Amino acid sequence: MTVTGARADVVSLDERLLYLRVLRAVLAGATVLVAALLPGELRTPFLNLCLFALGYLAMCLLAEAAWRLMRSRGLWLFGGLLMLDGVYLAAAAYLTGGTSGSVRYLVLVHLGAVTLLASYRTGLKLWHSLLQLCAFYASRAGILHGQADTAERFRIIAFIFALWTLTLTIATLAAVNERELRRRRYELEQLAQMGRALEDANDPLSVGDVLLDTLADTFTFDRMALFEVVDDSPRLLTCRGLLDALVADFRIGEMSVLQTAYLRRETLLVRELDPEVDPWLAAIMPDARNVAVVPLVADAVVGVLVAETREGSGSRIERRIVATTERFAGHAAMAIRNANLLERMQQMAVTDGLTELANRRSFDRSLERELTRANRTDGRLSVVLLDIDHFKQLNDTHGHVVGDSVLRQVATALRECGREYDTVARYGGEEFAAVLPGCSSALALQVAERLRRAVEESGADVPVTASAGVATYPYDGVDAGSLLQAADQALYASKRSGRNAVRSAEQARATHIVAG
Repeated sequence: MTVTGARADVVSLDERLLYLRVLRAVLAGATVLVAALLPGELRTPFLNLCLFALGYLAMCLLAEAAWRLMRSRGLWLFGGLLMLDGVYLAAAAYLTGGTSGSVRYLVLVHLGAVTLLASYRTGLKLWHSLLQLCAFYASRAGILHGQADTAERFRIIAFIFALWTLTLTIATLAAVNERELRRRRYELEQLAQMGRALEDANDPLSVGDVLLDTLADTFTFDRMALFEVVDDSPRLLTCRGLLDALVADFRIGEMSVLQTAYLRRETLLVRELDPEVDPWLAAIMPDARNVAVVPLVADAVVGVLVAETREGSGSRIERRIVATTERFAGHAAMAIRNANLLERMQQMAVTDGLTELANRRSFDRSLERELTRANRTDGRLSVVLLDIDHFKQLNDTHGHVVGDSVLRQVATALRECGREYDTVARYGGEEFAAVLPGCSSALALQVAERLRRAVEESGADVPVTASAGVATYPYDGVDAGSLLQAADQALYASKRSGRNAVRSAEQARATHIVAG
């Protein structure tokens, strides 16, 4: 009787047995009460009936105690208790009036209670009490010998029909309730499993995959797509079962189901997609029927889910499925929002707020990483330090607002000038830096000269120039500190030479020797 996992009982077995124990006490007490109130219908002395009821309760308690002591609790003993109930009810009904007695209605109570407390299958298997009652009443009424009274025969048939009708009705309703409970439990388990999977999803695409996989496992969604709506165009994050159709225009019209769900922040149930209103959506989901368009809302709408069921064209999506899908989508929306916030925070942690270049921390990490790689592969690595000339004078003359604008314009020029795999960063104040993987000293001088010209030709609000210094691993330094120090000395050599110039660490050392 004990099961675990997805089929675990909603109510514990011990609690069900407690209710059955109370039921048996009620059956015995009701029998004694009927005998006390209607002594004229008794076929045995009242004391004998009381002893019979007490004996029944004692046997039930002993059998239940034996069942609890068994190492492997057998279903045969549990079923034996139910058969004992049937024997007691048949005997009690006979001793308290038979077909016209009140105790016979306790059989209906017993059947209904067992069907609800044990299981609907158990209720249908209680044929023993029905057979005993049929045989008892048939014998008493003379049906077996063809001597039954017509009224008595109809009374027996009506009672047996009531027994079966009640049992089947309760069993059917109990089966429906049990299926619904199992289905809801399964959906909750899927939701919990989805929550655990979302903990490992650190970007919107991973979150979308978790959501669609969960929905595919839980419901009969045939085709699904998750969109991120940016301005008036959707961006497909992930999908299941869509066609690879060629779509030229992904713009969203005013009557689009995506736009409507996005603006209303509510789920839309669409019988079919309109090719005139959503041509691109109809192209990737042709002949779609019974489509649910669910917005993913977490303070703001972070996406829109489009899901099609496998139901026939004449059916409708169950409200239960829509509600559960909305719940799943709500959890996914929170995860997407958190992933976006985390991505934004990570971007802020490595980006300079004014220039939107890499910041000093990101530059240091990139330099350490490239130094490790160069040391492992015996490669080359160069560093450029670039400083805007006379920037303090610019701030004093034009103000810091103009100075900040110049820094942003210079940063834009440097970003466009650098190679894809270079790290161009704001080193501090008006000073910029670049990590150039794979660059020898001669090539690094060319890159630095290109950066210097980019500053000079940046078209800033106030024309500016820059001086730069270059240092190369391993000739000018074997670690980050010595390499930056060498680049800094080269930078100051550029300034001493008249500014708006580029010098390497080797040139700076040669100039220093000559000057000495």
